[in-house]
Amino acid sequence: MKKLIFSAAILLGTMSTFATPLVPIIGTNGIEIMQDGFTEIAIDAVPAAVTATIGNSFPGAKLLKAYSNENKEYKLEIAMGEKSYTVFTDAEGKIIKK
Repeated sequence: MKKLIFSAAILLGTMSTFATPLVPIIGTNGIEIMQDGFTEIAIDAVPAAVTATIGNSFPGAKLLKAYSNENKEYKLEIAMGEKSYTVFTDAEGKIIKK
């Protein structure tokens, strides 16, 4: 009798584990993309004060990409040698720390 009750308990226990719904596990890679409000603009559209600041502060730097936001702040991607940097300035060419 013990064996019958024991086998029934094991049988019901294993059946209940098979009855659980499968929940897909969605993995994340830990990368978050944040919107900073900047839109890409043409390099020719960058004000002369901003390009002068880049030329004076970073001699030999090449302006790769330029971005602007509604506050007239500029996000500039520059390259010096093999390294690239991101610099933030305002419309007057003052460097902003972000």
